[in-house]
Amino acid sequence: MIEVRVFATLRQGRDKVTMLPPEGITNAADILHLLHIPSEEVSILLINGFHQKPESPVKDGDIVALFPPVGGG
Repeated sequence: MIEVRVFATLRQGRDKVTMLPPEGITNAADILHLLHIPSEEVSILLINGFHQKPESPVKDGDIVALFPPVGGG
């Protein structure tokens, strides 16, 4: 299984942690598509704790974390 963790505003209407079967998932963009998250809404994408891009490969056992842009003052 691939563990997907979403944070902040990306959690709206989604579970904090989603487990996805690896079949049919080759990269992080596939996960964004499955969760209906536009790639422009993701500022930080981590795979196993390392910064990656949507086209980065994902495999069974990986942990993917998605963060929106962060603002504040």
